[in-house]
Amino acid sequence: MLGEPQLATLKAVCDTVVPEIERDRDPDGFWARKASDTGADLALAERIGSAPPEQLAGIAQLLDGLSAKGFGTADQTAREQMLAAFAGSSPEAAAGISALVSGSLFFTYSLPDPETGQNPFWKTFGYPGPIAAEPAPEERIPLVVPERDSESYEADAVVVGSGAGGGVIAARLAAAGLSVVVVEEGQYQEGSDLQMLELLAYRDLFYRGGPAPTADGNVSVQAGSSLGGGTTINWTNCLRTTPWVREQWAGEHGLEGLDGPEFDRHLDAVTARIGATQECSDFNGPTLRLKEGAEKLGWEFSRVFRNTDPSRYSPETAGYLGFGDRTGSKQSTTRTFLRDAADAGTRILANTGAREIITESGRAAGIKAIYRDPVTGRSSDVTIRAPKVVVAGGSLESPALLLRSGIGGPAVGTNLHLHPCTAMIAIYEEDQRSWWGAPHTGVVEEFANTGDGWGFLIETAQYTTGVGSSAYPFNNALDHKSLMERFRFCSTSIALLRDRGSGRVTIDANGESVATYSITDETDIKNAQLGLEAQAAIHEAARAVELRSLAPGLAPWKRGDDLSAFISSTLAPQLAAGGQLLFSAHQMGTCPMGTDPATSVAGPRGELHDTPGVWIGDGSAFPSASGTNPMITIMALADRTADAIIAS
Repeated sequence: MLGEPQLATLKAVCDTVVPEIERDRDPDGFWARKASDTGADLALAERIGSAPPEQLAGIAQLLDGLSAKGFGTADQTAREQMLAAFAGSSPEAAAGISALVSGSLFFTYSLPDPETGQNPFWKTFGYPGPIAAEPAPEERIPLVVPERDSESYEADAVVVGSGAGGGVIAARLAAAGLSVVVVEEGQYQEGSDLQMLELLAYRDLFYRGGPAPTADGNVSVQAGSSLGGGTTINWTNCLRTTPWVREQWAGEHGLEGLDGPEFDRHLDAVTARIGATQECSDFNGPTLRLKEGAEKLGWEFSRVFRNTDPSRYSPETAGYLGFGDRTGSKQSTTRTFLRDAADAGTRILANTGAREIITESGRAAGIKAIYRDPVTGRSSDVTIRAPKVVVAGGSLESPALLLRSGIGGPAVGTNLHLHPCTAMIAIYEEDQRSWWGAPHTGVVEEFANTGDGWGFLIETAQYTTGVGSSAYPFNNALDHKSLMERFRFCSTSIALLRDRGSGRVTIDANGESVATYSITDETDIKNAQLGLEAQAAIHEAARAVELRSLAPGLAPWKRGDDLSAFISSTLAPQLAAGGQLLFSAHQMGTCPMGTDPATSVAGPRGELHDTPGVWIGDGSAFPSASGTNPMITIMALADRTADAIIAS
């Protein structure tokens, strides 16, 4: 925990990042309100206090250093200069200052008042906050809860993970008459449990508490961690696998049948079960601007299919579905495949993390896991004996499980693909009401294949006040607060890169997953830069009045300025930490399927090369990046792998 002097310095940092600024006209108190007025300093202190000991020590040392320089008594200009000077003193200090600044912004603009449920800045944004949607009727999946310090179960198959892949395989195996157990490290929330609030969602539904950088700081990663996995918090985009990806996986990696009607059958089956439809894909302001800009440029734009139940859908609540959908409209695995599995007798354990795969005579024999009660903290050692083990914990955790178990071969953890996204902020003359309607209902596919199957999609992103404010570059307090005053007029686009290059997942001394990733492939660099240029062109065509990229220190473009000069300045920063901010909501690879055990972990149907009975059933099985939002591809491949497991 931080001491009182450190807490005082932390409060001063927060109020430097979001200070009180005098304005003659300030009807909502926006300019007069500082960070600590919302309790941001206390929330950030709590977050820092729960960090690993080495990170806590580093932040404490940084705060002590600022205090020794007289930070607490300095004026605003001197404080901003001190923060900049400390950030320039070393990479470690730069990372620490960045964490303090982004944390200050995140909590200032997202922390709700405990009595009203509203953040006081939201009034200026025109943001209503989570609408009190009627929760779906309680149709909870029954869970198995270990009661003793040690519990054992037996089954024909155990599935590790309950997301897009694990849910499909569990349902298929159960329907075939197998006894199935599903274990999920995250908790189970449904209906009235879900408040659709950004802060609570990160805490309860996201991997490691929300957006977190890779170990090298190059990419901010978001992933699901709850029953239903990523399908609980994703944006419900049902993009089918492209023909060129299917051909590549079939021809270069030996995934037979992927380029023909056999895989069409799997795609059709999963999209039918989750009710993929265009009926509920209303366009909010950002999507309309994307459509208008693309059409003026003559670029391909299409409405997205989404896994949505029209009878429960409302555009007023759909904007929050990335924080969990209490209405029941989102057809996640908890409402489809896991429900089917449970109805067929599958036993499901939430709050249960798999630690090791048990092998006997070189074959799968089950798993060892740990159950942790999310309320009391009580733990239980869990052993599940089963001759079939399906690894579907996601591309960050599936390789960690194999590495802890000492199986999978030399390719485990390699081939990490992230679909790294660049972003562009556009300011328009009208309120964009970005919080209304589903986050992503249209897509520009003009550049999906710029050559040999590599390229990018242009999409819109979910409205968030916390991540949104902390992602906007902080050049100085006045500039950032001026931008936030116009937050309601902002539209954010992303260019989602089908990355040819890759990163890696390893494990640390405690056996925990560690991801590293950098963009070095020449094709990826070219397409990432083209993605920035294309976003600027779309917004300019849609009559934006100002553009900003997410690299610090760059001047904005304003209507009438030279757009080519702005684009040139935007392409100058590196695609790495300290340069253009990169995001990832899709993780793929790390346990790829293929024919060569030197470069793949599993065979073309998903069974490990070196350990019969262990199967890969999630996005980690991808031989390369899919280039589209991957849920449908994960589900279809899982359906295909389920056929092979049943046949075995």
